[in-house]
Amino acid sequence: MLRFLLALLLTCAVVACESGPSATDGPAEDAARRDLHSYANSDEIRVTHIELDLEVRFDERRLRGSAMLSFDRLEEGADALILDTRDLTITAVESWSPTGGFDAATFSLAEADPVLGAPLTLVLPPEATRARVTYETSPGASGLQWLTPEQTAGREQPFMFTQSQAIHARSWIPLQDSPAVRVTYGARIRTPEGLRAVMSAANDPEAAADGDYRFDMPQPIPSYLIALAAGDLAFRSLGERTGVYAEPSVVDAAADEFADTESMMAATERLYGPYRWERYDLLVLPPSFPFGGMENPRLTFATPTILAGDRSLVSLVAHELAHSWSGNLVTNATWRDFWLNEGFTVYLERRIVEAVYGPDREAMEAVLGLRALHADLERLDAADQILHVDLARRDPDAGMTQVPYEKGALFLRRLEEAAGRERFDAFLRGYFDHFAFRSITTADFLAYAAEHLLADEALAGAVPVEEWVRAPGLPADAPRPASAAFDVVETAAAAWAGGAVRAADLETAAWTTHEWLHFLAVLPERLERARMVELDAAFGLTGSPNAEIAHQWLLIAIRNAYRPADARLERYLLGIGRRKLILPLYAALAATPDGRERARAIYRRARPGYHPIATGSIDPLLGWDE
Repeated sequence: MLRFLLALLLTCAVVACESGPSATDGPAEDAARRDLHSYANSDEIRVTHIELDLEVRFDERRLRGSAMLSFDRLEEGADALILDTRDLTITAVESWSPTGGFDAATFSLAEADPVLGAPLTLVLPPEATRARVTYETSPGASGLQWLTPEQTAGREQPFMFTQSQAIHARSWIPLQDSPAVRVTYGARIRTPEGLRAVMSAANDPEAAADGDYRFDMPQPIPSYLIALAAGDLAFRSLGERTGVYAEPSVVDAAADEFADTESMMAATERLYGPYRWERYDLLVLPPSFPFGGMENPRLTFATPTILAGDRSLVSLVAHELAHSWSGNLVTNATWRDFWLNEGFTVYLERRIVEAVYGPDREAMEAVLGLRALHADLERLDAADQILHVDLARRDPDAGMTQVPYEKGALFLRRLEEAAGRERFDAFLRGYFDHFAFRSITTADFLAYAAEHLLADEALAGAVPVEEWVRAPGLPADAPRPASAAFDVVETAAAAWAGGAVRAADLETAAWTTHEWLHFLAVLPERLERARMVELDAAFGLTGSPNAEIAHQWLLIAIRNAYRPADARLERYLLGIGRRKLILPLYAALAATPDGRERARAIYRRARPGYHPIATGSIDPLLGWDE
């Protein structure tokens, strides 16, 4: 019982320690490894395997069932297992021992923190090696989205999917929800007959859609990569190790769009070593998915907004595939080390794009990425411009800016420039091999780089590593990607803006999506209505089926009160839930009193179809309290 009381005290202390390490916290390295966003006592008892048995209840918008947790006791006498939860209803807890089988176990669920959720403390007898928690999720679980048939492409069957990153896995599984804790898992998932379940595990596209599915994930992964979806799904093969799942009305278009996936995989293996997850499939979700993609191992979740019809937006596939090395194989141990996932992945993504589509396309995408980074640097406080960002007392989603992505990638590009590509590629391949299936901190990476890359004093002196990692903004030595194709686009934009040429006479027939995005971005901020009409008449921008181009045009339309785009804007906001695309549009509308009123009117209709992660960003923007 003493251990139980100590465990309860520990759960109460977690939030207090979020102000950062104190003099009593021990070595600085231990403090750096402490996950401030988890209650888990994984330094005492660490979960190693999770066995799920869940029923997907569309009528209740709940998952109901159990999670069996196998664990190792790292500290002698440890008998309290602390798990992360958020809005779970716990109905029973049992411990299991090889000699006695299952017995009821004492447990307590503490008061919930708005960000972290509530710690669930289980008291375990010394002989126990597993614990089983029976529970059900909340209809408003932050990591689940439930869609009616009308909100799907087919409009006949409902759909459900999970989004566990960053700390949303705890809203649908009681577990140690920290990227430092890696587990294998298995699952039995039951759905209504006719709906297919898929997971970030071994999937069988030939399995009968009988409503009873079995999954196994033999490689250890962090909790945020556990994923589940269920709906009316079809499958198309893309290659020997690749394929795509999607609703039947979408799957053929998706298969055509992602036809280069196998080539991307081969290119990455040539650079950074073997793919270690057996298969790489994609799942195209309904439009409400709040992100572009989620790198769930073996099964990337992807937004349908990248189905442009010309493969111009598939760098997202390259990005999520790259996570199979950077992020999934080698993982940030805490969310302040997020750049280890995303900076590395953007760097790898660009190398994949260069290998498959050529250096010109890579250069354009790098320039667009740099522009996005500069936009974030302008709006962020200095503290949030740091790679090794401090997220104490904050939701880790707050760290998902362009800084860990694009600044992190520029840091690696600078190291490549200093070391030379051949040497840097060998370093990265060794890095992935050395830390494979491990979760590491920024300090771990810097120590490895110091030994294996920067031991040469001349090379170490060429790159201000500490400034890159711990200072705001960009160092003076930051790479500045450039694109010759964009130079041509800028000349065309200046000629039109200056009245030297009509829009219809611009030579745009061969322009790619990236060139159109750059063209729209470099136009004057204010345009007269006649000029907007001219552009729209020449290029049909209001009706563009390309989600990225339409997004950029609609921002211009809002800024210049271009009313012919009003209906398209409303359809766009009602039909897409990807946060990157809709949040800036709501923000642009909310910049004026009339626009804010209009934004709220649209949002009132659109909000039921948005994911909780998206509404969590838009609600405070619009002061939503309805």
